[in-house]
Amino acid sequence: MQKTKENNHLVWFRNDLRTNDNEVLFEASKQADKVIGVYCLDPKHFETTTYGFKKTDKYRAQFLLETLADLKFELEQLNIDLLIYHEHPETIIPEVCKTYNITDIFIQKEWTPEEIDTEASVKNTVSSNIKWHSYYNQFLFHPADINFEISKTPQVFTVFRKKLEKYVGIRDEVFVNQQPLENRVSHNTEIPSLQDLGFESFKKHPKTAFPFKGGENEALNRLDDYFFNTKKLGFYKKTRNGLVGVDYSSKFSPWLANGSLSARTIYWKVKEFEKEYFKNQSTYWLVFELIWRDYFKYISLKHGNQIFKLEGILNKAYDWSKNQGLINKWINGETHSDFVNANMIELKQTGWMSNRGRQNVASYFAKELKLDWRIGAAYFESQLLDYDVHSNYGNWMYVAGVGNDPRDRKFNVAMQEERYDSNGQFRKLWLQPSLF
Repeated sequence: MQKTKENNHLVWFRNDLRTNDNEVLFEASKQADKVIGVYCLDPKHFETTTYGFKKTDKYRAQFLLETLADLKFELEQLNIDLLIYHEHPETIIPEVCKTYNITDIFIQKEWTPEEIDTEASVKNTVSSNIKWHSYYNQFLFHPADINFEISKTPQVFTVFRKKLEKYVGIRDEVFVNQQPLENRVSHNTEIPSLQDLGFESFKKHPKTAFPFKGGENEALNRLDDYFFNTKKLGFYKKTRNGLVGVDYSSKFSPWLANGSLSARTIYWKVKEFEKEYFKNQSTYWLVFELIWRDYFKYISLKHGNQIFKLEGILNKAYDWSKNQGLINKWINGETHSDFVNANMIELKQTGWMSNRGRQNVASYFAKELKLDWRIGAAYFESQLLDYDVHSNYGNWMYVAGVGNDPRDRKFNVAMQEERYDSNGQFRKLWLQPSLF
C-alpha cells in the first residue's frame, strides 16, 4: 500500500518568539509528521532608514539574540529544531522548504506593509503547492471574538474598552505537546553574534531601569516575581508613572513586543493573583493597559498605512519642521527642558524610557519643537527595547494631534517635571556625567 504524503510543517517565527500560548506553533504541531521552526534575522531590519537611524539598533538587537537563544532551547525541549539565518526570508525559506520537503507554512498574521511585502516575496518564491496558514496571535481580545466590525473600531479608547471588557471573554492559553524524538532534523545553523549584525558588543548600563535579558523564560520569571514573589502588581496603579528603578512598572513590554510573552498569559496570571490574594484597582489597571495595547493594534488594522502618514488617521495638516539641529538636540538631551533631556539620555544609554517620559518627550518633539512626528517615531523604533509598530505609531499620532486623542492635548513638561520628579532624583540620575 502506497504511503500517503507526509505533512511537514514549517513555523516561520517573527514577533511570536515563544512556546507557551503560541497559536501558530500549536496549530502547526497538530497532525504533523514533522514540525520545524525558522527565524530570519532580515538584513533589512538592521539597515539605516530614510530618517537616518538604524531600523533596529544595538539594544533591541541584543535583546532579540537573547530571545532567540532562549526560544531555540525551549523548542529543543519539545523536540523541535529552530533554524536561524542572518539572511532575507525570501532567499532562505524556499531553500528550507526544498531541503525538508515542507508541505505547509504557519505564520502569525501581520498586516503592516513591510511584513506584508516580505510575506508576498516569500510566497512568490516557494512552491505553489505549499499551503499557508496564518493566525492572529498577538491580541488579548481575539479579532474573531469582538462584538463589532474591525472597520468600525471606535475612534476613542474609552468607547472601545467599554464595548469589550465586560462583554467579550479572553480565550484560554494553548500549549504544545512534546513532539516525538524523530521530529529532530540535522542542520548547521547558529545564532549570529551582535558583531555579525554590525554592532560592537556593549555592557548593560548599571543605572538602567530594565536590567533583564530577552527570552520567554526571563519574561515568565519577571512575571512570577512581580506578581507572586513581591506582589508589586498590587501597587501598580500607584507606581506606574514612576521614573526610577526596576519595579515602578511591570516592564513586560519588551517581551510582549517580540512575542516572547503573550497578553493572554499575563491576563490569566492576573486572574490567578486576584483569586489567590486580592483584587484591587492595580490588578485591574494592568489589564487596562493590555487593552490599550490591543486598541492600537485594532486602530492599525482599521486604518492600515494611514498610521505612517504625516496627517495621521485624522487627516490633519500641521506645519511640521525637519530642522536637523533641533532633532539632534532632542536626541542628545540638549533641549531647554532638563526633564526631556534626562529621558532622552536614558533612552540613548539604555534603550529604555518610562511611559511618563515617552509621553513628555514625544509631546515636546511634536508640539513644542513642531517637528515631523514620524522622525521621532523612527528614532523610538531604532532605540526602544520594546518597539511595537502599532503602539509606537499609535502613541506618536496620539501625542502629535493626528490620532486618537479627542482633546489634542499638549504636555506641560515643566509641570510634569514638578509632579513626577519633584525631588530631582531622575534628572540627577541621568544629567550627571555619564559613566560610559
